[in-house]
Amino acid sequence: MFNQRKHKSRTTHTWQVWAIYMVLAANLSEEQVLKQACPSCDATQLCNCSSMGLDFVPPGITGKITVLNLAHNRIKHIRSQDLQQAVNLRALLLQSNKISSIDKDSFCSLGKLELLDLSNNSLAHLYPAWFGHLFSLQHLHLQGNSYRDLGESSPFSSLRNLSSLHLGNPQFSTIRQGNFEGIEFLDKLWIDGSNLSQYEPGSLKLIKKINHMIINVRSINIFSAVVRDLLHSVTWLEVREIKLEIEKKSMVQNATLPFRIRKLTFKDASFTDQYISRIIVLLKEIKSLQEIEAIDCVLQGKGAWDIEEIASSGQSFVETVSVINIMIQNFHLFFDLDGMESQINKLKRLTIASSKVFMVPCKLAKHFSSLLYLDFHDNLLVNNRLNETICRDAWPSLQTLNLSQNSLKSLKQTAHTVTRLPKLVNLDISQNNFGDIPDVCEWPQTLKYLNLSSTQIPKLTICIPPTLEVLDVSANNLKEFGLQLPFLKELYLAKNQLKALPGAAPVPNLVAMSIRRNKLNGFSREEFESFRKMELLDASDNNFICSCEFLSFIHHEAGIAQVLVGWPDKYVCDSPLAVRGTQVGAVHLSLMECHRSLVVSSICVLLFLVILILVAVGYKYHAVWYLRMTWAWLQAKRKPKQAPLKDICYDAFVSYSENDSDWVENIMVRELEQACPPFRLCLHKRDFVPGKWIVDNIIDSIEKSHKTLFVLSEHFVQSEWCKYELDFSHFRLFDENNDAAILVLLEPIQSKAIPKRFCKLRKIMNTKTYLEWPLEEEQQEMFWENLKGALKS
Repeated sequence: MFNQRKHKSRTTHTWQVWAIYMVLAANLSEEQVLKQACPSCDATQLCNCSSMGLDFVPPGITGKITVLNLAHNRIKHIRSQDLQQAVNLRALLLQSNKISSIDKDSFCSLGKLELLDLSNNSLAHLYPAWFGHLFSLQHLHLQGNSYRDLGESSPFSSLRNLSSLHLGNPQFSTIRQGNFEGIEFLDKLWIDGSNLSQYEPGSLKLIKKINHMIINVRSINIFSAVVRDLLHSVTWLEVREIKLEIEKKSMVQNATLPFRIRKLTFKDASFTDQYISRIIVLLKEIKSLQEIEAIDCVLQGKGAWDIEEIASSGQSFVETVSVINIMIQNFHLFFDLDGMESQINKLKRLTIASSKVFMVPCKLAKHFSSLLYLDFHDNLLVNNRLNETICRDAWPSLQTLNLSQNSLKSLKQTAHTVTRLPKLVNLDISQNNFGDIPDVCEWPQTLKYLNLSSTQIPKLTICIPPTLEVLDVSANNLKEFGLQLPFLKELYLAKNQLKALPGAAPVPNLVAMSIRRNKLNGFSREEFESFRKMELLDASDNNFICSCEFLSFIHHEAGIAQVLVGWPDKYVCDSPLAVRGTQVGAVHLSLMECHRSLVVSSICVLLFLVILILVAVGYKYHAVWYLRMTWAWLQAKRKPKQAPLKDICYDAFVSYSENDSDWVENIMVRELEQACPPFRLCLHKRDFVPGKWIVDNIIDSIEKSHKTLFVLSEHFVQSEWCKYELDFSHFRLFDENNDAAILVLLEPIQSKAIPKRFCKLRKIMNTKTYLEWPLEEEQQEMFWENLKGALKS
């Protein structure tokens, strides 16, 4: 019984192991298939399978993957099991496929999904079951499909965390009540309803708050109904591609209070004169509306607006108007808006850009009594028309004026014109071709910001107002900056030709400076620290010479990374060549590269000391003598050890001290040369060749003599020339087996008195007999006999 249970237990265990093995093998096989279809999925949380020509969702998608990109393929169907294991998926991109059907439970395991993009597919219907389990979904893109409506109920009722929703397509025609049930707050709602023909009022009222809504709509009736539903919930409404017509019904009728809308944008819209008049009147009813914007719109009329209707409708609450790139078809016939004065006196911000404006009538300009900000950039203003636009008493409250990208030519006239603006603080006249700058200009006393970038001015003069706190003179090919601007806090000098930082003394309060893309080679610690209030310095994109001084400053300056904008990526060495292209902060030069002159000087001093020591050591240990003896030995080696008999001219060469010359010349020479037979002696005084180098005379005389006779005395040992004669005869003569040397001691002398370098001479004196001159006359006869016998041997 026990064995049967044991056998059964083993069988069960075996089947469990086998099942686990099969599951692992299946998973491994699926992962290999996924790897083949999408190589980037290997060992990463981001799986990019876009543009791979896939016809289906590849198998093997596991819980490791958080981002799955299947866009731009040919997938037609999403099956239930395709994404079943992707429980940690955060983003699923399926746009630009051919998806026409999705199983209802295909997304049921994607509880952590935050982004789902199904745009530009072939979905003919939207089913709530698809989104029923996407509790974490924040961004949903459904535009560009083929559905005509959103169904009878809301497909989004379970998406409580939805933040942005983009839906619609050219076939989208119907929005019903209840389609947006379940959505309370949206950051962005985009509806492509260019062919929207049916909108049930109240459909969008269920959404309590929308920060930004974009709707493409052409029908004025649909537009009005949408606006009524959104007045209480939307903050910024952007309407695109609408062709506005006359609308008599009030926009606020049946609208829920209070109104939330603050901004209304028309983009790619088309207006008529009649609708301009009507829309101005209708928008006055929306008292919360503060900003109106028209971008890339077309005005078909010529400004013949119903001024009486506009004026009688009361005051507008709009404070900001922006008109960008508007096209007026009958531009040459457009009226001057006479009669609109009462509608503009509360306006605070006005932008008319890229719209070919060349002037504003002085009469109209005087009624912008509350305007603080005026932007006329990218228009056709010239100096004469500007003079009329900014006439006396016009724009009395204006603080900021943008005249960039116009056709202004005279800086002096421009400056004089803006002096009529008593409260002007900020002026942008960049990208006008001034080409020259006068020495003196007149500016408003209140001016603090001036933008003169890209104006072709060749230099800076005191025309620049001293009251400035911010100055931008970028892109003007300036080569220097030396203006006295005591209040300046920000200075922009980018894209010029400056080779050094400006001086700090003329701008003592400078806090931020940009000098990028100049010809700056570097800056020193002193230059940097002279700007005591500097908080930001943009010196990027310059050709830095990475010198030792510059690198030392960069590496040791505390907090440099917090001051330099773009550090370290935008700071690159241009030279030396070895570090070109390397970030300045990563370069470390060697001691030799940094202190070349110091290193060379140190080496020279060291060599001098070594030579000095060698000379001292050589002097002490007679190195010069050894060198001389080596040279003499080399010379002697090149000659035969014994000169031929025919070259022997003397019986003996006499080496003696000048102090012993009296004994040698008067006693020894007379005794030997008058002997019978006479001996021929070689004396340096008598027999050396005149004009010949004395060293050569010594060597030649020794070689042409049968013997060398040294008259030794204390004077001999101290004599320099006697030492030379010993030096040059040492190698050749003082061989222990050679008897060519005859030593005569004129007076008693100790062998230790002889210099130590004459070791062989000292050895000979210790081992061989020598003749000693006796002072007794009776012994002198024996001395001469011995000497003559030695000379004959």
